[in-house]
Amino acid sequence: MELKFKVSGRIAKPVEEVFEAVADPKKLSGYFTTGGAQGRLETGATVTWDFHDFPGAFPVQVVKVEKDKEIVLKWEANEGEPGEAPGDNPAGKYMTTVTMTFEPLEDNRTLVTIAEEGWRETPGGLTASYGNCQGWSQMLCAMKAYVEYGINLREGMYK
Repeated sequence: MELKFKVSGRIAKPVEEVFEAVADPKKLSGYFTTGGAQGRLETGATVTWDFHDFPGAFPVQVVKVEKDKEIVLKWEANEGEPGEAPGDNPAGKYMTTVTMTFEPLEDNRTLVTIAEEGWRETPGGLTASYGNCQGWSQMLCAMKAYVEYGINLREGMYK
């Protein structure tokens, strides 16, 4: 058994605009990283994502960026209790891989797919993967509302 998942959503904007909603830290902070994102997503960079509803800023390693097509990230798995920072991980530190793809559709919408993999095959890894699956699904919903209508759905969602 390999712990991994994939979620997708369609956003009614051109691929360039949807890609920038993730790559640009100011835009990402408008609907997802409510405590702020520091650093543009570029191959080889390490950026930080901060969430008001979870403690501390999370370092995110940018493995690969292909403009308007793909973003590959690595960040620390969190097998701790809900609300604990990744450094509190009782299973020891390790990274998971997040792959975001952006596909232009014929009707000028964009299909965004987010996959994450790499958790340990433990009860804690399973729980953590479910939590991240929920988080990425909610991120897609929040991105759609923000990019299409300028609404921040995440504000007050978790806390």
